[in-house]
Amino acid sequence: MTSVLVVDDSQFMRTVIGNVVADHGYRVMSASDGQEAIEMVHDHDPDVVTMDVEMPGMDGIEAVSRIMASKPTPILMLSAHTETGAEATLDALARGAVDFLPKPGGEVTRDLKSLGDRIVEKIDAVAGADLASITPATPATKATAGTPTAASAGAENDDSRSASSAGDRPAPEPDRAFVEHPTIVIGASTGGPKILEGVLRALPVTLDPKVLVVQHMPASFTNRLAARLDTLLPFSVTEASDGQRVGDGDVVVAKGDFHLEVASNVAGNLRVRLTEREREHGVRPAIDVTMRTAADVVSDPLVGVALTGMGKDGAAGIEAIKRAGGATIAQDEASSPVFGIPQQAIATGCVDRVCAADDVPGAICDAFAQEAPTHG
Repeated sequence: MTSVLVVDDSQFMRTVIGNVVADHGYRVMSASDGQEAIEMVHDHDPDVVTMDVEMPGMDGIEAVSRIMASKPTPILMLSAHTETGAEATLDALARGAVDFLPKPGGEVTRDLKSLGDRIVEKIDAVAGADLASITPATPATKATAGTPTAASAGAENDDSRSASSAGDRPAPEPDRAFVEHPTIVIGASTGGPKILEGVLRALPVTLDPKVLVVQHMPASFTNRLAARLDTLLPFSVTEASDGQRVGDGDVVVAKGDFHLEVASNVAGNLRVRLTEREREHGVRPAIDVTMRTAADVVSDPLVGVALTGMGKDGAAGIEAIKRAGGATIAQDEASSPVFGIPQQAIATGCVDRVCAADDVPGAICDAFAQEAPTHG
């Protein structure tokens, strides 16, 4: 029987979460703070930990760091729908937590079935995560424009490596020439933020791409993800806005609870729009929406990338990009915390390259090498 350690300083929340998890057949334990959680992990070896962020004494972020350093265990963060909660959750993900779920508020008892379904879905995904593929991120600062990244100059020390790097990454030729106005569409879900950060940090500045990122996250989290990436990358990173112009060197993160569509591609610039159309695969933003519209509209060189996550969102998008003449890449199973999204994309038969997370930046560069054919 799968065992779950529920960590929360609120007895009410421990009881509510514990009950809904137990009702789905899991064995439940509980802890009231970070220190007790560490002791419980070492003494009882739970299969999954659900971890509150804000607790007196040792908080959830510090507890995640210590657990992942001493006894790596799949951790699902439960976070408040606030800017502070979102920032703390991203810190926890950087330290080794696999995924997160917005913490239910005071009216949680009104919809226990929905809460239970969401928590159990996340627990199932987290329980099967490959922790070896998620190494703790190292501190980093925003690169200066024009400064070589790990992919273009080699990783000199741990601070220059991507969050997902587990070793040395081959450095592309420093004088390599790329096509003009390349566009990359990247889709990810569970385990995605750290892998995504690693991929983007390893892209050479000289590539100068337009990047559309679809990471499954609620609206209160995507702006913090964009702000965080903006401090780490030599590119300009923003959360998408309706009608936004996206030029070379711009990275746009799809806004939570909105689909991100590519509306036009003129003179090397994209125009994007946000819509509240029906969810696809139960999610909004959906990777498929952004990839399909990019395949329809982008006339410049185009690459679609399917990264870690559960579900099949992105498979149809990868098919669309391939049909339109773009290049397609999927993360391999060994480096994917959760292999669902890449696996479904690969199953379409439309993926050009399957590679480890560390090799995705190189595969992108290969697709955009000057000799690469023009999309469309």
